[in-house]
Amino acid sequence: MPQHSRSRPGGRDQHLALRAGDALVVVDVQRDFLPDGALGVPDGDAVVPVLNRCIERFGSFDRPVVLSRDWHPADHCSFRDQGGPWPPHCIAGSDGAEFAPGLAVPARAHIVSKATTAQSDAYSAFQRTGLGELLRSLGCGRLFIGGLATDYCVLATVRDAIGEGFDVVVLRDAMRAVNVHPGDGERAERDMADAGAELVTSSQLVGGGT
Repeated sequence: MPQHSRSRPGGRDQHLALRAGDALVVVDVQRDFLPDGALGVPDGDAVVPVLNRCIERFGSFDRPVVLSRDWHPADHCSFRDQGGPWPPHCIAGSDGAEFAPGLAVPARAHIVSKATTAQSDAYSAFQRTGLGELLRSLGCGRLFIGGLATDYCVLATVRDAIGEGFDVVVLRDAMRAVNVHPGDGERAERDMADAGAELVTSSQLVGGGT
């Protein structure tokens, strides 16, 4: 798999030290997207411990954590019965729409729900959720992003974040791909890098900052 991370001289990624204006965005880590879920992402549960470490790090430095979720009505347009491409998933209030078991959702986390009306789909966490305005109100300028799935909702969220003027760092080990077509995940990573995101691993995050 191609590598897109960038390191600074000296062997430590000091530019990744958490600082004022940083936020963590966790995209759609919900039960229905885990391997046994209605729309399971292969190895999707592997992102949970990685994201938990990131959530702990951001909490230690009092940086905002935002979680997005699909929150669909039962007749959502993306469902096959309505002519869409996907099986029913993440129906609002259902067990499948809950965040993944073991995901350490902070008490002060900001939660945004997307694709909440029957005729409106949304892959990006920014799409009709007010997320951009929320992040700007919190003084955020740089976003660290991970979640499910690399080649759909994470990719769309990264693109929109860059389009809204945020600096974006993608956590490669904190996301997994659907890979409907072989290589979709790798292509999504290239697209993110080409759009201006920096792709790193969670181990490259350096604590500290002001």
